[in-house]
Amino acid sequence: MNDQFESRLFLKNGWQTSKSTFDVLNKFSGDSIATVFEADQEQVAAAIAHCRDAFGKGVPNPYERSEILRRAADILSDERALFEATYEAETGFTKSDARAEVSRCIETFRLSGEEARRFDANETIPMSGAPGSARRFGYLRRMPIGPVAAITPFNSPLNTVAHKVAPAIAAGNPIILKPSSQTPLCGALIISLLLKAGWPGDLCALLQGTRNVGRALLSNPDIAFFTFTGSTEVGRDVHAAAGLRKTQLELGSIAFTIVAADANLDDAIAKICSGAFRKAGQVCTSVQTVLADKSILAEMTERLAEATGNAVYGDPSAEGVLTGPMISLAAAEKAQQRIDNAVRQGAQVVRGGKRDRSVLQPTLLVGADPTADVRCREMFAPVVSVAPFNTLDEAISIVNATPYGLASGLFTTRIDAAFKAAERLDVGNVHINNTSSARVDLMPYGGVKDSGLGREGPAYAMREMTHEKLVTFEL
Repeated sequence: MNDQFESRLFLKNGWQTSKSTFDVLNKFSGDSIATVFEADQEQVAAAIAHCRDAFGKGVPNPYERSEILRRAADILSDERALFEATYEAETGFTKSDARAEVSRCIETFRLSGEEARRFDANETIPMSGAPGSARRFGYLRRMPIGPVAAITPFNSPLNTVAHKVAPAIAAGNPIILKPSSQTPLCGALIISLLLKAGWPGDLCALLQGTRNVGRALLSNPDIAFFTFTGSTEVGRDVHAAAGLRKTQLELGSIAFTIVAADANLDDAIAKICSGAFRKAGQVCTSVQTVLADKSILAEMTERLAEATGNAVYGDPSAEGVLTGPMISLAAAEKAQQRIDNAVRQGAQVVRGGKRDRSVLQPTLLVGADPTADVRCREMFAPVVSVAPFNTLDEAISIVNATPYGLASGLFTTRIDAAFKAAERLDVGNVHINNTSSARVDLMPYGGVKDSGLGREGPAYAMREMTHEKLVTFEL
């Protein structure tokens, strides 16, 4: 955990220290596992200026970028034990989460490498179709946008980082990474991985630290593009500070999954439990509210209660654990307080609801008032509420009434219901016969309303991180 490359900053093509440090904690034990150097404002400015100047001198061509990303995927595959151990140590997530995260990270690098090869294709513009332009020819190219600042969250410190840095590289941009101060070590591993794979050190930087580092990035005019994953409140600040510069923002959510009367409950229950309780519920698309048709509400609640009670929680280093600690004691205390408040407003705790330090039991609630925090604010905790609906139209209205719109799921065997939900749910992703938490890494991913703007997914992120240039010739 204490190798120099993991704890130091990377800028101006070298690993560096600084005057200030902070500790990274084991989220289960609370013990310090590493000391990390924090970038100061001068280092932030120097890193960005260096990447900007290097970008002006040229970047590897599409084939070279593809090969670098392919090698990064291969090296990551060979070194996955180190990545899994680091991920487990600093996140508090389980062994199964670590294995899945590393596998997805490998896939994201490979997908980005594939996209780099074909992304430079030109679109022909039919100039001759315009009056007086019979001898004109035009084409449209996508050009690298320039230095990309990636500000990443604690809950996916490998794959979310990969979803930002790999498309940026595939599109030909310098990358400046500011990982979460709660989980910075995985970000350092990613930068080290890219250097081993051959990405020029002049075209990347690792700037670890608190929000002061993020503010310094936002105020620097040489950043051409911001990609941010985090809370809606901070996302608004990023968007405002960016001004006319482009942003990709993946923000908060209140994620619903609808279960129709005709749904396959065996399938729905298993997927809902995984989607609600993995990573201690700390995923933007974690199932927060299950809307169940009133005709199956009792059966749905009973079966979901049994599955919740069987969910293993505790020490994330133990095999078979589904739910480990939350990212901090304060986060766990906040979640429990919201549960307690919901109970005072009339909710019933069917399973869970207890906390041991930062480990909150997988919790199932019924009867929560729609105005309670557990229903109307993002929980980001292993807590799921069940509520009834009378018609699919009512369920869709409940989902659409929130200020968020990231993802929703619907379990049904009716094709008309599936298409109605797909058309009318005001969210960025609709998953039929899966939960709000369903995702594969090649798909476009992002939300509407207060859940953000722009899309992740290598091919789609690369479009965000480039600009169009029109070239015309008169023959």
